[in-house]
Amino acid sequence: MGIAIKVGIVTAPKIAYESRAHTFLLKNVRIGIGFHWDRKEDQEFAGTLEIRNNPDGTQTAINTIDLEDYLCSVISSEMNANSPMELLKAHAVISRSWAIRAMQKPNHEGFDVCADDHCQRYEGLKRMNERAIEAVRATTGQVLTYNGEICDCRYYKCCGGRTEIWRTCWEDIDVPYIQSVKCDYCKNPSPSVLRLVLNDYDQETKDFRDWKVQYSDEELDAIVAEKSGIDFGHITALKPIHRGVSGRIDSLLIVGMKHTETIGKELKIRMWLSRSCLYSSWFDISHENGIWTLIGHGWGHGAGLCQIGAAVMASEGKTYEEILSYYYAGTRLSTTTR
Repeated sequence: MGIAIKVGIVTAPKIAYESRAHTFLLKNVRIGIGFHWDRKEDQEFAGTLEIRNNPDGTQTAINTIDLEDYLCSVISSEMNANSPMELLKAHAVISRSWAIRAMQKPNHEGFDVCADDHCQRYEGLKRMNERAIEAVRATTGQVLTYNGEICDCRYYKCCGGRTEIWRTCWEDIDVPYIQSVKCDYCKNPSPSVLRLVLNDYDQETKDFRDWKVQYSDEELDAIVAEKSGIDFGHITALKPIHRGVSGRIDSLLIVGMKHTETIGKELKIRMWLSRSCLYSSWFDISHENGIWTLIGHGWGHGAGLCQIGAAVMASEGKTYEEILSYYYAGTRLSTTTR
């Protein structure tokens, strides 16, 4: 084994699993936690399994696996393993870069990364094929660097026409390789490209680039109260205070008859204004005749690589090096053993 990574797969009152000859099966693994594709699956994994007993009485399944084998699953969980090879190569590089950064500064106790969208999708062997393995092998050890440091490569499904900068989504800092670029590639992807690059449950999301959500006054009041845990009373205004370069709201004033609060950043806004999670925080707001209407763009935080845009670039003959340089300004490909 080269570099080993510890992945926290699932936490439950009791882990249900089956040991097999060279793999193990975990039952009822929850994926897409808190998002609109939230569901449970049985998933099979290579590597070793540890069942950790937690102080609260729950158990956590932890999978230790070689980093390169982990990446074969990640790129076929994040996107379909039948995607264009140059997309899979680009994804292998950014997923490797992100994982190594995460291993250097883990934000989970007892393991390096989790298996869901909080970190990177890692769904075992279910969606993996030889193409994913080929893409990882073709880029073995390759990472993106900026000024000699491995990049914290972020990505998401669809930018909606323009990517976002770091500070709109996370800390108030400038990350030089996460800049806003115009992306027309995701504007009108052909149905054939989408069928090729999106996994089964992602294909259920039809309006990922341009979308509309409507709520009655009563619905919005109930959703915000449930998701925030705060009784705002009747909500009278939603006012964007600040938008990022792309138009994503990172500061939103919610005015209620009992409580008023400014919230951010983009993920909290998306969570508080939906029973699951809004596709993005890039939306305009109107309120008429007791109906709130949000007209929005994009799927995800928008900072870094647009997965559907990159898929279209690859389908048009762009190399993985060209894809990476387009979405991560000023970076270079390097090789690392850690």
